[in-house]
Amino acid sequence: MTPQEFYDHLAAAGFVLNDQQKAQFNRYFELLVEWNEKINLTAITARDEVYLKHFYDSLAPVLQGHIKNQPLTLLDIGAGAGFPSLPMKILCPELEVTIIDSLNKRISFLTLLAEELGLTGVAFYHGRAEDFGQDKTFRGQFDLVTARAVARLQVLAELTIPFLRINGQLIALKAAAADSELLDAKIALQTLFAKVDETKDYQLPNGDSRNLTIVRKTKETPNKYPRKAGLPNKKPL
Repeated sequence: MTPQEFYDHLAAAGFVLNDQQKAQFNRYFELLVEWNEKINLTAITARDEVYLKHFYDSLAPVLQGHIKNQPLTLLDIGAGAGFPSLPMKILCPELEVTIIDSLNKRISFLTLLAEELGLTGVAFYHGRAEDFGQDKTFRGQFDLVTARAVARLQVLAELTIPFLRINGQLIALKAAAADSELLDAKIALQTLFAKVDETKDYQLPNGDSRNLTIVRKTKETPNKYPRKAGLPNKKPL
């Protein structure tokens, strides 16, 4: 997907990028490739692939109608190089974006990226989701949590649901259909007082399969969750 094809696909979906937004995506690509030589951010570095498999792919929650350009608080867990939240921030600048990542070098990249792109209303924190999930400054504070290919839903639920306000939503971006994950996550979702609102399979313009699963928090998360760092992965609910 060339940059022009990226602009055209977004325009066809009702999102016409202005010159600033186009420049922001271009600079994002340049910095991603530049920093990828110092730290491992992505295996995808070709321009057309980055525009399709990182930028366009990250915009699915907006293109599918789940996120609009509103001052919603959005937390991105394990965002790595800023996906999916920062492409959505460029497209929907009113979003208030927070990213938590366990690698400080990635936080350094994201901080510089935000400065270079002129992004405001963004915040980056170094640490584990399990630790921040027990911090009252973060727990129960967000309208939305996004996660892109971070973990199976059974594990992901424990890492994300505690951050949401009641009726807040987890938006999980997956590379494939989520049927088996939903079945495995049934007990975890019940334990955490969350329910699946929607799961949808779709395709990228090149035909690659993707899935978007929306989980809503229905009651306050029990205080014991999330458990200590590492436990959600070792002993899923």
